[in-house]
Amino acid sequence: MRQYLDLCQRIVDQGTWVENERTGKRCLTVINADLTYDVANNQFPIITTRKSYWKAAIAEFLGYIRGYDNAADFRQLGTKTWDANANENQVWLNNPARKGTDDMGRVYGVQGRAWRKPNGETVDQLRKIVNDLTRGIDDRGEILTFLNPGEFDLGCLRPCMYNHTFSLLGDTLYLTSYQRSCDVPLGLNFNQIQVFTFLALMAQITGKKAGTAYHKIVNAHIYEDQLELMRDVQLKREPFPSPKLEINPDIKTLEDLETWVTMDDFNVVGYECHPPIKYPFSV
Repeated sequence: MRQYLDLCQRIVDQGTWVENERTGKRCLTVINADLTYDVANNQFPIITTRKSYWKAAIAEFLGYIRGYDNAADFRQLGTKTWDANANENQVWLNNPARKGTDDMGRVYGVQGRAWRKPNGETVDQLRKIVNDLTRGIDDRGEILTFLNPGEFDLGCLRPCMYNHTFSLLGDTLYLTSYQRSCDVPLGLNFNQIQVFTFLALMAQITGKKAGTAYHKIVNAHIYEDQLELMRDVQLKREPFPSPKLEINPDIKTLEDLETWVTMDDFNVVGYECHPPIKYPFSV
């Protein structure tokens, strides 16, 4: 929790104002941030200086694991995080590739589960990783990437957290996740939770011990209409101790994650937090 607040303070103190063409707003920005999460000891990196909606974060990533491309499917899991980008992004609304209401296009999980080859066949990146790790194999290429520049025009949003690399040392599994752009007040807590949970889930379904998750952010920023709330409210609050994440031990395979798992299979124990802060969201 402290490393999150330290990054927020760094942006406030050292950030440079950058114009953002997509949103039409300025961002207070720093380059390069490195966060680490102790998955081995279950130090769940959830924000405590405001209320965090952790179920929506896990639901979103579960949708990526399932390769969803429609905001309605994400809503059914328990998160509305794709409603705006699917239905309010004017550039995407004008895109002839858009199939209709709630369509997200070929973003995130679609690339992870059905990367398209030139001959029309698809590659299931995640299945390959799970198969390798289950057999104790780390070929130094256990990489799940959502970044496909050749299909940027076929989706509503370029991926922000775009790459997840798994590493196996003995029977301990590590994860390094890369993020090109991060809305720190709103997006980062989702991303922290997702990186942590992804490693915990992958260790569980491959029969490995979870180690440390490393989260590398290139462009970390606070939008101009978020700055006052961050500087004058959230950064004035003292954090509570980290809670624990409980995952249903009956989740044993990738197929389980693809089929019957719901948010009822996750629980956060010992979560104390300050009241919510309603940060503006930029589409």
